[in-house]
Amino acid sequence: MDMANTNNHYQASEIKVLEGLEPVRKRPGMYIGSTDGRGLHHLAKEILDNAVDEAIAGYGKGIELYHTEVGDRERKLATVELTEQEAITVVDNGRGIPVDMHASGVSALQVVMTKLHAGGKFEETAYQASGGLHGVGSSAVNALSNLVQVIVKRDKAYYYQSYTRGIPHEAVRKLTEKQVKDMFPLQTEKFVTYDTGTLLQFIPDSSIFSTTAFSHKTLVSVIKDRAYLMAGIYFQLVDTIENSEEHYYFEGGIRSLVEHINMTKKPLHKVMYTEGVWTDDTTGKKIGVEVALQYNDSYKERVESYVNVIHTPDGGAHVNGFTLALGNVLRKYAKDHNLLKEKESFTSEDMKEGVSAVIFVKMPSNDLQFESQTKTKLNNSEAQSAVYQVFKDGLDTFLEEDPKAGKAIIDKIMLSARARMAARAAKDAVIRKGVFEGSSLPGKLADCQSKNPADSEIYIVEGDSAGGSAKQGRDRKFQAIFPLRGKILNTERARLDKIVASEEVKNLVIALGAGIGETFDPEKLRYHRIILMNDADVDGEHITTLGLTFFFRHLPEVVEQGYLYIAMPPLFKISWGKNEEYVYSEEERDKVITGIRADSANANIGVQRYKGLGEMNPEQLWETTMNPEKRMLKRVTIADADKADTTFSTLMGDDVAPRKKFIQTHAKLANIDI
Repeated sequence: MDMANTNNHYQASEIKVLEGLEPVRKRPGMYIGSTDGRGLHHLAKEILDNAVDEAIAGYGKGIELYHTEVGDRERKLATVELTEQEAITVVDNGRGIPVDMHASGVSALQVVMTKLHAGGKFEETAYQASGGLHGVGSSAVNALSNLVQVIVKRDKAYYYQSYTRGIPHEAVRKLTEKQVKDMFPLQTEKFVTYDTGTLLQFIPDSSIFSTTAFSHKTLVSVIKDRAYLMAGIYFQLVDTIENSEEHYYFEGGIRSLVEHINMTKKPLHKVMYTEGVWTDDTTGKKIGVEVALQYNDSYKERVESYVNVIHTPDGGAHVNGFTLALGNVLRKYAKDHNLLKEKESFTSEDMKEGVSAVIFVKMPSNDLQFESQTKTKLNNSEAQSAVYQVFKDGLDTFLEEDPKAGKAIIDKIMLSARARMAARAAKDAVIRKGVFEGSSLPGKLADCQSKNPADSEIYIVEGDSAGGSAKQGRDRKFQAIFPLRGKILNTERARLDKIVASEEVKNLVIALGAGIGETFDPEKLRYHRIILMNDADVDGEHITTLGLTFFFRHLPEVVEQGYLYIAMPPLFKISWGKNEEYVYSEEERDKVITGIRADSANANIGVQRYKGLGEMNPEQLWETTMNPEKRMLKRVTIADADKADTTFSTLMGDDVAPRKKFIQTHAKLANIDI
């Protein structure tokens, strides 16, 4: 693309204005989703995505994000008192926001920064694809910040404007290169070498956000996501607060992302990748499509989808196009190459087993239609047609050129299909009709009296002695007890047919009442607090891990809904005189003992270390671990599904090498109880 010729076409005349910024401050959640940490990081995403949009459109190859402390200059510049400590600055070498005079009588830069729905993204001539729907990004960030500063480099000159809560401090003015370097010595080292570009710094408004502290981990995740999508674009994160500097550049783009997803799994073939541009015969509009795919030996599906730079975790039309093409191509390939036995077939569910894929669609932003404000599901039907055609053609070619990959994929799918049939047969043979609907509960379950799931909880306890104490010590009104005999099956590498054939796991599923796999119905779940209660030793922690693996892999909805908990039995009982106190950590033990000695120096202090739940009588177990007024529970959540998936694969999978490496890496963090 000839940058010199196209630069001149991005001017003030392409900036459209719809309304002012007051609505953003009145209802920030409508524009950024929330005003907690998630909304705060959404601001950084909006500004970063403006830079990414330029790269998608073919302008600029470098994007930098700086996470720094707020300095004295910023505090003096803002028209309100700054209590915030952190600032984000994004620098790119795109075309630079237009600065010439707008039809409204002020610089186009001021219009973009102070008017809602103002931006070049309304005009297809300006952007072919963009993540910032309606161009609200810069102005919304401005409205919700106590200070924003922008420097634009265009036509060998620097243009500057600053704002507080969306209101400009002065008109756009020119700066010398020395002034630019003096204002942002760290952030302009590369910026001054660019022909064109934009630097934008913002300090969020603490009267809007519940926190204004940015997470380094989240910033890394946001940048890494975009680096994977944008092959050949160089990203840099400089965090002076964390004292770190990181660089991200993936020549392979989404191919690299698929390889990363399958890092802890065994791939069955090389990554299949295809790209193309689909043209709508009716309107002439073009949609860019990239798809990368690789099957692995696991039993889980992982399909990530994006439209422009927006992650669409709930899928939508583009994912539907992918699924349709995958099914049609693989069924035809299997039939044409005689890879199926007589009367054999496979379903869409079978095809999903072990597939890792990334779908990346690029289309004009003014056409984007999402199911909700949060942009989690794409509704554009034309995206389905685009992905279907481009992916179908690419997959056809890949399979013909690599027949070994084709056979490996079909073999994997048919393994899944046969296992599905075996699972169905096992359920019919082993489980009495209707048992998954809870009409016949296992005898080992000591159920509670309440039939309201919201009030009910179930303790999953290993061992007869602990189970017996729990049954005697519980409150029968709302507490159920399910005793396990020994360690349950490691379900990381187990299909549904093995799971329903395991007596312990089968009975647990029956007790929970909601089914498993395609039969799972959250409405039938009998308890909204499912509590793993095990000994506070190595064996107990292993059993807890097996339980976590089962729920994460086979009943993930339980975790996602926040229904899964881990009980925290006390580690020590401290006795002195006629007093006793239970504590849950070594630090708490030391603190209590110090307090006792300070109050009564000559006290005879006894410390009992609990190794197992069976050491406590029913009254003690109730008082320390089951009484809602005194107990400690840990709720299990999935903050980072990608990291959780990798960790479970590493620690609970068949491959020894990654687990050995993990143990060696983290050995020094282990708290060994000898």
